[in-house]
Amino acid sequence: MENENNIRMPLIGDNFPDMKVQTTHGMKNIPSDYKGKWFVLFSHPADFTPVCTTEFIAFQNLQDDFLKLNTELIGLSIDQVFSHIKWGEWIKDNMGVEIKFPIIADHGAVAQKLGIVHPGKGSNTVRAVFIVDSVGKLRAMIYYPQELGRNMQEILRAVKALQVSDKNKVAMPADWPNNSVFGDKVIIPPATDVETAKARLKDDSIECKDWWLCYKSLK
Repeated sequence: MENENNIRMPLIGDNFPDMKVQTTHGMKNIPSDYKGKWFVLFSHPADFTPVCTTEFIAFQNLQDDFLKLNTELIGLSIDQVFSHIKWGEWIKDNMGVEIKFPIIADHGAVAQKLGIVHPGKGSNTVRAVFIVDSVGKLRAMIYYPQELGRNMQEILRAVKALQVSDKNKVAMPADWPNNSVFGDKVIIPPATDVETAKARLKDDSIECKDWWLCYKSLK
């Protein structure tokens, strides 16, 4: 729903909002600076907080895995850039991990634009995750409460699954690639006409439990 300033939370399938932001890596224009790449923009409640520290270490430990998927990481909170820099230094000095991805220093405008100010928590941002594709489309959003740290392997899985889906025009079952029924096989979208439904039942590369539930291996 739009508020009185006509600011609406972006929805899946929308173009990610254009914004010029100050980061620990200098000024950036999002999403245009990432054209041709995917990115995961994630917000945290505040610097120098325990759960957020564990999250940044976890994201950094998986950065190479995201980069292999042509995906960049971008952090964000309503803190000054000096705080981000000092916090990064603390993590390196005390935890032995160097944060190499940029962190947006927001004064509140970006958080308001994305709808991620935590209700009842002052100016703290929620633990939001925005997965944006190589043409700047918002493909997935995940929100967590302040008390719950994120599972970064699930975020990595979501990026990989979306890219596989785009490339092969398929859908992913629960827990893919470790589904309890289909393993790493993928779901073929349901047929929209009788002839297609019949043809699938005769295709040796496709397995079906019924005409509307068909799957296949990508290997």
